[in-house]
Formats: sequence, structure tokens, C-alpha cells
Amino acid sequence: MIKAETTRWWLVRHAPVENPERLVYGRSDMPADLSDEKKLRAVARHLPRDAVWVTSHLSRTLDTALKLQEVIDEDVVPTRESGFSEQHFGAWELQHWNDLPKGETTQFWTDFARQQPPNGESFADVVDRVGPIFNRLNRYWAGRDIVAVIHGGTIRAIMANALGLSLEAALSFHIDTLSLTKLEYIDGVDQPGWRITGVNQTY
Repeated sequence: MIKAETTRWWLVRHAPVENPERLVYGRSDMPADLSDEKKLRAVARHLPRDAVWVTSHLSRTLDTALKLQEVIDEDVVPTRESGFSEQHFGAWELQHWNDLPKGETTQFWTDFARQQPPNGESFADVVDRVGPIFNRLNRYWAGRDIVAVIHGGTIRAIMANALGLSLEAALSFHIDTLSLTKLEYIDGVDQPGWRITGVNQTY
């Protein structure tokens, strides 16, 4: 008899970004504001020990992960996956929304699940990019706890891939900074698959 095996994903959106000018910053490397020690400690209390840690290549995810590890006295070198980065807004990166061409933004918001900013990605592109990486890591670390400190768009893309959600359904989830979303993959049973144990949990 094959024993059931559970792989648990602990998806944490990074700490708030220092962005006083309110620029579009998807793929740009903006620093995280790690000053809210109380909230960081609250999130850290809910994370597992002896887990695998993953971040994107952007500093706001790595710095948040290292701060959370410091709180729980862990010392794990996170795997950095550039494919887990936030949506790329192309020519709009580091621009003010109000300064962008109205025709371009109007077209984008008519179907922002599928429309691409100039030289950028749609959310559909993010889902396609994230899926193979997520599936590969889920196989490689089967049976482990995986803490992924990543981005709001990446978390929605993971949920779309794991649960077979439409783009619109995945985008309907609100993912706060320093929130926790938990997924489990159960294998070794007649019908292996995913279940959600928490979405956008804040503390």
C-alpha cells in the first residue's frame, strides 16, 4: 500500500514596497519596508520549521524571507527563482499611472487578464510562466514544507495552476502584503490533488 504524502506550500507575499511616488513597479527591484516588526513576527509564528525556502530574484522577496527567518531563528539559503517574479509591465515600469498614454491603459483595463502593456506581460503570461516552475518544485520537494516569499501576482498564478482556475477567478483573490496563503498537494491516494487551507490570512 502506497502511503499518502502531503506537500505543503506556505505562500507569503513580501513586505510593503517603499514607493512614495506610487510608481508602477511590477518587475522593477523596489526595496521592501521591513519596519513593521510586530506584523513580521505575527506572520513568522505561523511558518513551519525545517522548510524549504523560495523567493523570486527581486530583493523585496529575499529581504522579507531573511527577516522572517531571523525572527524564527532559521538559517536556510532560499532558492531564488526568477520565474516567480511579479508581472512585467514593460514600458510602464517606474512610470506614474497618470502619465501613461490613456489609449494604452484603457485597452489594458478592458481585459487586464489577457492584455499586455507595451513590451510587457499579461496576467495570462504570468500564469504560463509560473506554472512549469511551480510544478517542477512541487515534484522535486514532494512531501516537504515549502515557504515561498513571492509576489501577489505570482501567488494568484500559482492558485490558477494548482486549482485550474480561470484567469478571472484567480484575479478575484485579494493578496495583501505579508499575508499567508496555504496550499497542500496530497499524493499516494486514489485521486491525488490540491486543497486550500487558507487564503490571504493576515495577522
